[in-house]
Amino acid sequence: MFQSIKRLFVIKTKFEAFVVIYGLGVGAVERGIQYMHDYPGFGGKLLFAVCPIAVFMAGARILDSVERGYAD
Repeated sequence: MFQSIKRLFVIKTKFEAFVVIYGLGVGAVERGIQYMHDYPGFGGKLLFAVCPIAVFMAGARILDSVERGYAD
């Protein structure tokens, strides 16, 4: 039973990886906008810039894992 549930959370294809990365990106931009609202000026812009960078790093790792076949 747990294997069938576990299978739902495994990213198997590049399409699934891109959908997950898109969701992470949308969340990061939303969080960055909140940072700019909470911290006006240079600090908010810097925090906004860091949010998508984290998504780029995570996205590269996700795509690399799918290409190499670690999802099996």
